[in-house]
Amino acid sequence: MSQRQPTTPHVWGDAQFPTTHWSIILAAGSPESPRYREALEALCRDYWFPLYAFLRRRGYGPDEAQDYTQGFFAHMLDKQDLCRADPNRGRFRSFLLAMLKHFAADAQQRAQAQKRGGGKTVVSVDFAEAEARYAAEPAHHLSPEKLFERSWALTVLSRTMARLKQDAVADKPLLFEQLKAHLGGQADAVPYRDLAARLNMSEGAIKVAVHRLRKRYRELLREVVAQTVSTPEEVEDEIRALFTALAP
Repeated sequence: MSQRQPTTPHVWGDAQFPTTHWSIILAAGSPESPRYREALEALCRDYWFPLYAFLRRRGYGPDEAQDYTQGFFAHMLDKQDLCRADPNRGRFRSFLLAMLKHFAADAQQRAQAQKRGGGKTVVSVDFAEAEARYAAEPAHHLSPEKLFERSWALTVLSRTMARLKQDAVADKPLLFEQLKAHLGGQADAVPYRDLAARLNMSEGAIKVAVHRLRKRYRELLREVVAQTVSTPEEVEDEIRALFTALAP
């Protein structure tokens, strides 16, 4: 499988990295390079909560899940585990979850300081917020693995919405705030007629604006998902996996 060549670079500091997760890892170069840690930190920011939620659903308490999450990323950095990641062997999140399971299974055989990452903080995380997010997750039938997938899917949607908001705020911030509830067909969304009166627009113009917002959201979702796979052919499968993970 050939690696997808991304079209848009993401800038960290003075360096430019391709935007796919796999390309970030491959572009990080040697583990001795400062870019390796930057790549790991970028990936941590996307995946720490799904991994934290997995540990909580596995039965770990908040403090222990926090320790294991930070310790896991510190362990990956120390052991250069990202060098073992291979886009030909499946999804990156599956690789991360398998590594976390292995890390947790071996935790009791390691010293406490190593389990906690030796006091290292690989990524800055608000774990109070993490626990609030975890408390909002379904508490019934989801297995740890399914909760991990759901948390990943919600992270993707959150990133997509943030990019949509960034685009819209630069153009018409008030319009975005009034229309965003219509993206997902929320039951409490203000009717088009009322929005038209509130914004001094015709109802037809409101419908057109919502249509454009939805279209842009779909485009951005595809872009965000494309960043997590190695070839364009995988995007549709990932989008289906995303909505499967969100299904009740």
